[in-house]
Amino acid sequence: MSNIDKQALREVAEKATRGPWEMERENIWFTDEDGYTKHLAYVQQGDDVDDKQDHYNTAFIAAFNPKVALALLDENLQLQREKDATEAVALALRDDMRQAREQLAAAEKRNAEQRNAEQREYYEGVIADGSKRIAELETREVTLPAQRFCPGEYVGSVLWAETEIWNKAISACAVAVRAAGIKVKGE
Repeated sequence: MSNIDKQALREVAEKATRGPWEMERENIWFTDEDGYTKHLAYVQQGDDVDDKQDHYNTAFIAAFNPKVALALLDENLQLQREKDATEAVALALRDDMRQAREQLAAAEKRNAEQRNAEQREYYEGVIADGSKRIAELETREVTLPAQRFCPGEYVGSVLWAETEIWNKAISACAVAVRAAGIKVKGE
């Protein structure tokens, strides 16, 4: 009914005699509130329409009376209102979905920023702990046992050999400790 002027059709139907209408042969009639039969129209087809078609046309006119037309228009109006209400809900849902997507994107961004901040804080702590430990190690000093001296009269003796082994071990230890970045006291 998109190309039909529904308001004009409504006005015409409201001015016409209400239905229901009845049909008998070519006559269309109705019964008024007092029970009287009143004739509305006499449908006469031309010679080019047969009696059967004449009957169908008259039946259609009687069936599609103003009461039926108004009921269809009312139903159409109600459907349009329901359609408008559904569209309003759909638009509201679309707006809600858009807002929800925007909120989700913002929350994901905040979460990512928070994760980055937490990771940065964690790694800064690890770096600080490592730097502190390095500083502790760099300032640490060890005292190595003193080298031993063996009097010359013991040259070639077991005591002389043990003293040489001891001193070589202390020297090797001092070299390894210095290579590790540890200070040796007394140097």
